[in-house]
This record gives sequence, structure tokens and C-alpha cells, in this order.
Amino acid sequence: MKKIVIADDSGTARMMIKRCLEIIGLTETEFLEAENGKEALTLVKQQPVDLLISDLNMPVMDGETLLKWVKASPKLIDLPVLIITSAGNQAKSDQLVNMGAFAVANKPINPAILSNILAPLLESNED
Repeated sequence: MKKIVIADDSGTARMMIKRCLEIIGLTETEFLEAENGKEALTLVKQQPVDLLISDLNMPVMDGETLLKWVKASPKLIDLPVLIITSAGNQAKSDQLVNMGAFAVANKPINPAILSNILAPLLESNED
């Protein structure tokens, strides 16, 4: 894994997610940050990205709309998208996965949760 976009309207949340990713071993990674889905979409369209991590609730463009745009793009359809939410709503989580999210994680996020969710991606990148 080389390049990860972290989209969250909270700078503190972006910092925590980045720190958790570093703790689980993603130290040779470039982290790109976005304050909303629109900024994140611009970033993933501009350059190859290995993972997009997005908060569900953000101003300008939320995580669900961002996911729709990514999965509707032939160029971006294979980009893994991890949605992070404080809602804790299983029906919404299932809906997001059905829309193409790689996974949905509840806040607060921690290294163990991220490690478990991202294990298949990390293993496939070791080749």
C-alpha cells in the first residue's frame, strides 16, 4: 500500500486515522487528506490511490455520495473504499457495502479495528 486518501471534516479524526494506520505498519505510505468528499474525489481522480478512507457525514459531499461517484467511475471502480461512521446503524452499513464499500467501521477507530479490516488488502499487497 503506497497512497491513502483520508477524508474527514475533522482534522483531529484525520490525524487519528493516520496514526492508527502507522501503528499497524503503514509507515512507508503517503497520506493525502481531504476535508470533504468533493476534495477526496478530486484527489483520487488526479493520481493513483491504493485506498480511500472516508467519514460518512461531511459537509459539501458526504461519504455515501463520494462512494457513489467512485463506484460509478470505470477508472475508480476497483478502488477500495472504507467508510467510517459514528452512526452505528447496521442497515446503513449493509447498504454501503452493497453499494461497493470495501468495509464500514464504527467510530471510535483504533489500530486493532483497522488491522482486522485492512488485513486482506495488506496481504494482497505483500506480493
